[in-house]
Amino acid sequence: MRIERVSSSQFTIFLTFDDLVERGFNKEELFQDATSIQNLFTDVMYEASSELGFELEGKLYVQVYIMQAQGMHVIVTQNRDNIDWDEDFIEMKVTLDESKELIFSFDDFENIIQVSSYLNSLSVSGGQVFFMENRYYMLLKRNELGGNNKENVIALMSEFSNPSIVTSYRLKEYGKVIIPSNAIETIVQTFT
Repeated sequence: MRIERVSSSQFTIFLTFDDLVERGFNKEELFQDATSIQNLFTDVMYEASSELGFELEGKLYVQVYIMQAQGMHVIVTQNRDNIDWDEDFIEMKVTLDESKELIFSFDDFENIIQVSSYLNSLSVSGGQVFFMENRYYMLLKRNELGGNNKENVIALMSEFSNPSIVTSYRLKEYGKVIIPSNAIETIVQTFT
């Protein structure tokens, strides 16, 4: 689990699927057992708030993004307005969305060249490539999968890379853009 403070009223939590398995969950249970999921969020938020020195009170807006192969990105925003000081509980509004992006991390550029060749043969197109903290990242949007099952694309990508919990927002803000668009076609035309 990785935790980052965004502002005085917001922090984010990144949970990989391995983190969830350690806590007794599997991917299918995330959408079926609402009570245990709420307990998971409560536990994780208290762990995060303790680590960051962030006092949880009032209304919390919790946005949960299921990231295809990566896990969960949880954004917790505290609404400090309208706090009822007589309440001893925290009210959570939880929204659950599935990410429309796949982000994979590569040790070296040669692996991106290899996977691009395979993706191109499957009619997967588009993509962006970034460099950040001595790693390469490829970002694919769901509409760039060329009609392929996303699980098949994830399986292929996982042979050459690792699923990443880095968000596209972080890549765009802190990473260096190597190929801004049509990365797969550009790599295949340039290197193969």
